[in-house]
Amino acid sequence: MSAVTRTEARRTTGWVVMETLRGYGVDTVFGIPGTHNLELYRPLGALGIRPVTSRHEQGAGYAADGWSLQTGLPGVVITTSGPGLLNALSAAGTAYCESRPMIIVSPGPARGAEFADVGTLHETKDQLAAASAIVEWGRRVASAEEAVAAVHDAFALFATGRPRPVYLEIPLDLLEEETGIDAAALAPRAAAPVPAPDAAGVTAAAALLAGAGVPVILAGGGSRGAAPQLRALAERLAAPVVTTLNAKGVLDEHHPLAIGSHLRLAAAREAARDAEVLLVVGSKLGEAELWAPRLEAAGRVIRIDLVASQIDKNQAAEIGLVGDAAASLDALLAALDALPGGGAAAPEIRERAEQRVARIREDVRAESLALSAENTRLAERIAEALPADAIVATDSSQIAYWGLLDSLRATRPNSTPYMATYATLGYGLPAAIGARIAQPARPAFVVTGDGALMFSVQECITAVEQGLDVTVIVVDNGGYAEIRQNEADAGIAPVGVELAQPDWVALAAAFGGTGRSARDGAELAAAVAAAVAAGGLQLIHIDQASFAA
Repeated sequence: MSAVTRTEARRTTGWVVMETLRGYGVDTVFGIPGTHNLELYRPLGALGIRPVTSRHEQGAGYAADGWSLQTGLPGVVITTSGPGLLNALSAAGTAYCESRPMIIVSPGPARGAEFADVGTLHETKDQLAAASAIVEWGRRVASAEEAVAAVHDAFALFATGRPRPVYLEIPLDLLEEETGIDAAALAPRAAAPVPAPDAAGVTAAAALLAGAGVPVILAGGGSRGAAPQLRALAERLAAPVVTTLNAKGVLDEHHPLAIGSHLRLAAAREAARDAEVLLVVGSKLGEAELWAPRLEAAGRVIRIDLVASQIDKNQAAEIGLVGDAAASLDALLAALDALPGGGAAAPEIRERAEQRVARIREDVRAESLALSAENTRLAERIAEALPADAIVATDSSQIAYWGLLDSLRATRPNSTPYMATYATLGYGLPAAIGARIAQPARPAFVVTGDGALMFSVQECITAVEQGLDVTVIVVDNGGYAEIRQNEADAGIAPVGVELAQPDWVALAAAFGGTGRSARDGAELAAAVAAAVAAGGLQLIHIDQASFAA
């Protein structure tokens, strides 16, 4: 078989779709080449787009999400038809639940061949319907012009609406068809301006906040693009800030007003619930973030959200400001400027607020220890060992939600890729890969459980292939410990939860990386330092049962 050494340039529909994406700044795509999607790969070299080949399409989707969190751009996933697309839909479900932008592009049946049921390769009953049931919108296009328009519409959604994944299906014959579409049609389009929050509502909200003794700010994922404004408002009002896990680090968690991302723990949740005035920025206040059915705020509530449908979701608001978080907080700060003294809290109020935050932090740690002393103490050792500016991706593992996400203090948003609502396994490793590609100057770590890592352990070779420095810390508790406990609580003897373990150190070496074990805090700190210094794929195995925290 002869090798082709130079890609032929054919201006197909696949080409112009990728060229349109490149115009919006997308320089990396995630996926797996397949028989039906080759025209989406043809232009990548010419357009300067980096292809990242995962070893499973679910991993491609999670890596795209990790990349998106660091760049602010939608993660782009290329799948083949049928099984490739369906494999990626768990990642689409994650992006939907966590309100993150993603574009999945896949070929579909040729025009006229829909529902043919004749046994063609990858034939699927209705893959458009399958994807559309998961994403914000799914679209099957009939021309190159419609395909390009769909890309523009996706970016308009991400700029002005609640960011969620979309699916673009291009019939196979159309994907391979050359087009004479005008290059001007591919150029990025300016998004419509996001409506400014109601001026009267802003004025009323500013007065309410300034008149409160100690207002509290609750920041959700919608606040991640408004970190400077949120900090300025918190400092102006001397307002303690509690965040959801999706907003972890939106206020540096070392700040004296930062309670941290502990909304699911009673001590922090009650600070928000009992506030005289509570400002909620970009959060739906869902049960998965609260670990409670509802917040049931006792005081007066102000909410800021990009879409009106969220203003009273799960918690009614006295004042609702519909608009971009950064612009709305800027408007609040300007309205405070017009008040006597600029609405600034007195020094003694600030001192009391900071003392209160310190007490809440102590209560949070005590609550974490009561919930799981073993995971909390181990997580504290891990947090102490990690570099200060590390990106730390996690999974829905006990070491994450019962430990690390409480113990680790993030200095900026999106430093802990996670999915609090969808709560999937297998997310952490590919998310760290995507994050490292987007942020090559920041150390990239994965902290996960043994059961979770086995969902995506094949992506270790993706990290090696891409030449990435990624360190995996796998906390081995012998299987699915959470489900083991659920079974015990239900009066069921352990079934299906005691998992055989690989030789983790040898497994890392088999992938072309380096494996180490750590038996106590000192060995862990040394292993982390060695991993960062060596680079490449690194794995640190911790046997939780024998680790001396």
